[in-house]
Amino acid sequence: MDIKNKVIAVTGAARGLGFAMAKLLSEKGALIALIDLDIEATNNAVKELPNAKGYACNVAQEHEVVQTFSQIKEDFGHLDGLINNAGILKDGLMVKTNDDEVQKLPLSQWQAVIDVNLTGVFLCGREAAASMVEQGSGGVIINISSVSRAGNFGQTNYSAAKAGVAAMTVTWAKELARYGIRSAGIAPGFVETEMTDLMPEEAFNKVANLIPLGRMGRVDEIAHTAAYIFENDYLSGRIIDVDGGIRV
Repeated sequence: MDIKNKVIAVTGAARGLGFAMAKLLSEKGALIALIDLDIEATNNAVKELPNAKGYACNVAQEHEVVQTFSQIKEDFGHLDGLINNAGILKDGLMVKTNDDEVQKLPLSQWQAVIDVNLTGVFLCGREAAASMVEQGSGGVIINISSVSRAGNFGQTNYSAAKAGVAAMTVTWAKELARYGIRSAGIAPGFVETEMTDLMPEEAFNKVANLIPLGRMGRVDEIAHTAAYIFENDYLSGRIIDVDGGIRV
């Protein structure tokens, strides 16, 4: 796909990794639909990108997703790509003991992550695919998974969701190929974001030392991977690990 003048929607796009991907694609000439729950941050992000529009949307709510993608199509006339990036963390052990009392991960904590990180990906992917099929001009869907999809301590909900995202990615590649739509995923490792900036230096260094390359990834390195997927017309049904070698 030639990115120039293509309409690409990015969820969780107001800051961090989502904004970095949107920014790089915009620099390559794409028209960007920035989707985020935080409309103030989204509006600020729009100001930094040419030919971008912002949309407030909770990706876990079906009616909001349907309305948002309908509005994107009305505003831009078509949709060529989607990056499913929106996600949340609510880490915790499934069970743990405290003073001999067994504590359990609350269902609400499980469900919140599944709703956004898995159901949200499904809903946005479904609406984007429907638009692309109606247009008849193909398209690309990129889902952001994680190296945690293999299972990670304290992340039952997040790991399960990201494993599901990876499975959906492959499924969509098989189902949508007949319409000229490609589906691929990116599985980042530890990446420097606003969240990791808040980590104590000791904890930050401890995590970095676990990575064979000796440092966390940068958001621009993940963004370049997204651009590569868009531009390589023979890449589909694969999850690309970008993790500094931490998962082998």
